[in-house]
Formats: sequence, structure tokens, C-alpha cells
Amino acid sequence: MRVSTPDPESNGGWLSGEDLDYVRRRVPILYVEAIPVRLAPSGELEHIGLLLQANEDGVMTRAFVSGRVNYGESLRDTLNRHLEKDLGPMALPQLPACLTPVTVAEYSPIPGARLVDERQHAVSLVYVVPVSGECDPCENALEVSWLTPGEALDPDLLEELEGGRARILKTVIGQLSAWP
Repeated sequence: MRVSTPDPESNGGWLSGEDLDYVRRRVPILYVEAIPVRLAPSGELEHIGLLLQANEDGVMTRAFVSGRVNYGESLRDTLNRHLEKDLGPMALPQLPACLTPVTVAEYSPIPGARLVDERQHAVSLVYVVPVSGECDPCENALEVSWLTPGEALDPDLLEELEGGRARILKTVIGQLSAWP
């Protein structure tokens, strides 16, 4: 029996703002986060892509490609949707055959947690995704900044990552054996 993914245009798989707020207060929400990278021909990490955007207070911040997994949506489809939404249709992401995350992040609405999301309790599967095309940021992103691992570890830049995401970035750089 083949199960079809709900059509977002018919509101299948989407929640109204009110329903989403209700669920966020009661149930952990599943997210994906993707860190786009540029690789050398040898496969070594050359650059890490971080989104530059303004938060709700108008402060410039850095972010990963991220978003919720919709009901009935595969992880592959979720990653592709968010990568296209944030990087544009010509980014040409290269998702691996096996979608094992590089790490799993758990965000808490409770102040003082290592990773914080004031809206909800969220669990995020974090992926490193090589991209080979041109990135033209869409949605809320103003630009994609391509940084060497050393530049990405600059303390001032790490402070621009909200909710403790600097920890995730450091973990990813360590997982990729790319410490400068």
C-alpha cells in the first residue's frame, strides 16, 4: 500500500498558526537543520554556508537552513524543500543516499538550557549538505556567507548564532575533522 504525502496547498500536513501554537506547547516538534558546505575535489571541507538574516527584533543573526518536518513528508523531501526555500532553486544540494544526521539537537523553551527555542520543545536532525550550484537566498535570508572553518569559529561570528547553535556548528566542524 502506497501512502501519499499530504498536499500542502490543500492544507494537508499544515497547521494553522493557532493550532501550531497549541501543539508547540504540548508536543516536541521535529525539525531538520542543514548546514550547506562547499567541498574541495578531494572531499575536504572548504567553506561552510551560514544564512544572514534579521531576527524579530531587527538584529542581524546567523542561521542554518532549517524548518519543520510536515506530516507525511519524508526527511529527504523536507531537506530538499527547506534547502530550496532558503538557498534558491539553483543551489544543487547533494543529499547522501543514507540520511543519517551528523548530530541531533534538542531545543528547550526553558531558560538556561544548552539549546534554546523560546517557542517550543524541538528535536532537530542536523545534516551537512554539500551544494555545488549558485545560492540565491530566499525567504528571510539576506545572504549566504561562505566561511572557512577558521572564519566560522570566530568568537564574534559564533555570537551571531542564536539559541546555542554555536555549539552545533563546533560539533559539525569537529565531526568533519576540519578544526583549523
